[in-house]
Amino acid sequence: MKIFIDSADVDEIREAVSLGLADGVTTNPTLIARSGRNFKEVIGEISALVDGPVSAEVTGLTADEMVEEGLEYAKWSENVIIKVPLTREGLKACKRLSSQGIGVNVTLCFSANQALLAAKAGATYISPFIGRLDDVGQDGMDLIAEIVEIYSNYPELKTQVLVASVRHPRHVTDAAMLGADVATIPFGVLDKMFNHPLTDSGLEKFLKDWESVQG
Repeated sequence: MKIFIDSADVDEIREAVSLGLADGVTTNPTLIARSGRNFKEVIGEISALVDGPVSAEVTGLTADEMVEEGLEYAKWSENVIIKVPLTREGLKACKRLSSQGIGVNVTLCFSANQALLAAKAGATYISPFIGRLDDVGQDGMDLIAEIVEIYSNYPELKTQVLVASVRHPRHVTDAAMLGADVATIPFGVLDKMFNHPLTDSGLEKFLKDWESVQG
């Protein structure tokens, strides 16, 4: 399973790249706003750091507006993937952009039917938001299982399942076990994936044993 970093913080992304753990990056207007920086500048810096896709989200509401923005963003770097919402207008834009060879990440997916429509519209990635489903009492992983199964039934559908709204390391484990193609992970969650108390205690014991034989 590929790991994307869900961030617009260039320092976080640089650290993930140094660890060999950034197959791509996803951004959204909220993350860009938090960075307090110019959108184009941030996307350019991120694209220079990673070899994989970098999702840049449109803010227009009509297909024409989304396509216009998407065509502009696609000029910034060959890494850029255009992120559109899963609305009727978003899927129209997806179809038009993908037909021109531009990668599209369809976001804000909350049902398997939506995921099927996005794949039919030519989406490169579908982004189901599992954390937000968990927030309203549903099991977000049930949705991942449904989408993975549906897509596997139809090999002509090339859309990759990109698990989004990841809240904790268990989400990553479950996504991998279900066969998702990608999980996009906040850096804080990625950082937690390193941690286990037995690793720490085991290392401490090895070092003490080594010191005892060196004395």
